[in-house]
Amino acid sequence: MIVVKLGGSLIHRARELVNEIIEYANMSGERILIVPGGSIFADTVRKVNTSQEAAHWMAILAMEQYGYFLGNGTNARIVDSLSFYDEVSILLPYNLLKKKDELPHTWDVTSDTIAAWVALQLKARFIKATDVEGIYINGEFQKELKASELVGKETCVDAELPHFLMRHKMNCEIINGNCPGRLTGALRGNVIGTVIKGYI
Repeated sequence: MIVVKLGGSLIHRARELVNEIIEYANMSGERILIVPGGSIFADTVRKVNTSQEAAHWMAILAMEQYGYFLGNGTNARIVDSLSFYDEVSILLPYNLLKKKDELPHTWDVTSDTIAAWVALQLKARFIKATDVEGIYINGEFQKELKASELVGKETCVDAELPHFLMRHKMNCEIINGNCPGRLTGALRGNVIGTVIKGYI
C-alpha cells in the first residue's frame, strides 16, 4: 500500500501523473491512494480574512476541489473513506477528518501532514510529489536526513510534518513530479529525491 500526496504545484501536469500512477498500479498490482494538495484552491483560502478554525476546514475542502480535478478524465476512483478496493483511488478527506479530527487546526498543518496521517492509518509508504528536488539545508541538497533536523526550518514540507513523522516513526519520500519517470521510479522503490527519516 502506497499513499502519494500530489502537490498542488503540479497542477499543470497532475492528470498525467495520475495516469502514470494508474499505469504502474495496473502492471504491479500495487494499491495506491492519492491524497491531493490544496493547489490554487487553498491559495484562495489564504487570501480571505477568517479564523484558523474556519480556514482549516476551508483548506481541506480545497483539497477536495483539487481531488475532483485530478480525477476528471482519468480512471482513478474518487473516494471519501479509507474503505476502498480499486488499485488507484483519489481521497476526498473532509468527511474522514470530520469523523476523526486528530490534527491541529492551524496553517502549520497542510495537506502534507494530512497525507502522512492517512498513510499512518493505512500503514502505507508515504511519497510526496512536488515541484522541487527535495530538501535543501544551507543550500545543500539532502538525499536523506532526520525529521528532527527540519524542526523550525522553512522547507518544501509543512511545519507540523517533521513532528508528526517523529511521533509515529514514519518516513516521507520526496520526489520532483516534474521530472519524467521520477514518480514511477519512486513507486518502484528507487527514490531520486529526499528521504526524511522519522526518528530522533
